[in-house]
Amino acid sequence: MSDCCGTEAKKKHGPHFDPILHGSLAVIALTLILSFAHAPIPNLDHFAHTIIDFLKTMWWGILMGMVFVGVMNKIPREYFNHLLGKGDKFPDILKAAAAGVLLDLCSHGILMIGAKLYERGASYAQLLTFLIASPWNSFSLTLILISLIGFKWTLTYILASMLIAIITGVIVMMLTKRGKIPANPYTPETDKNFNFKTNALRDLKAINWSPKFIIEIFTGSTHELKILLKWLLLGVIIASAIRAFVPLDFFQTFFGPTLIGLLLTLIATSIIEVCSEGSAPIASEIVNTAGAAGNGFTFLMAGVATDYTEIMVLKETTKSWKLALILPLITVPQIIVLGYIFNNIAI
Repeated sequence: MSDCCGTEAKKKHGPHFDPILHGSLAVIALTLILSFAHAPIPNLDHFAHTIIDFLKTMWWGILMGMVFVGVMNKIPREYFNHLLGKGDKFPDILKAAAAGVLLDLCSHGILMIGAKLYERGASYAQLLTFLIASPWNSFSLTLILISLIGFKWTLTYILASMLIAIITGVIVMMLTKRGKIPANPYTPETDKNFNFKTNALRDLKAINWSPKFIIEIFTGSTHELKILLKWLLLGVIIASAIRAFVPLDFFQTFFGPTLIGLLLTLIATSIIEVCSEGSAPIASEIVNTAGAAGNGFTFLMAGVATDYTEIMVLKETTKSWKLALILPLITVPQIIVLGYIFNNIAI
């Protein structure tokens, strides 16, 4: 599969040229140099200043995300498996939604963990709930969204996305119980002797809070930071280009808070292959420039629900087109309804 987030194999080979990361850095550097040199390019200064404004707004969210991811990397995966349950009850769906929100990875990176959870026995309902609830709800992107669109809309987006994830999970769980969807063929690998509290207390006592451990928390997020920056910088370039080069009236006309604007946003996010980190600044530009909070939500959510990489991975994981296509068929109508509502309310 095409993977925006890299693999362990790539990590072992050390630094390598990444066309998106290094290309985005090159574009930003060239833009700033040309702007400083007063190159006679229309709207170049506006483009450069917008890039700087975005980066100044986001840096603290990135720093906090680094710390959070570093801590998450220190938690053994067995704890997450234990918390998920068997996936045949409503509380198990809630657990999957919470896990998706808490796990701080990009939309393609989350696929690898989701596929592994399915192989270890998590139900398909849990898998979809997990994928829908993440990843732009991750801690670092939540902080970034707060800085870009404000706390109220960010909180609204989070609650709405969790609602969609839970509703989807419940529907799939019911279809599975009725035999309309095949159950997970993999036997759950559960350790009946695993005691969450006992193991957690033991592992916490075993932690050596040395300077080396603290450094490992920060350096442990290096790979995830590269992933985050890779798509975040691309999103910043796209959003800055929209603000600098696209006329305001054109943007407001085609992506404004109308039903047509909502549908055009849905089409755009389905076509544009931007990872979750890159979608955040673009979504904020839709909210702030076009005045369409519902379209911004649609851009974030539909980007995950209609992502062809995600659908293909689901197909490969489940060996079923039927199961893979359930994701957009159930989620997209919910996204459109909520997007329409958000476009017609003020918070």
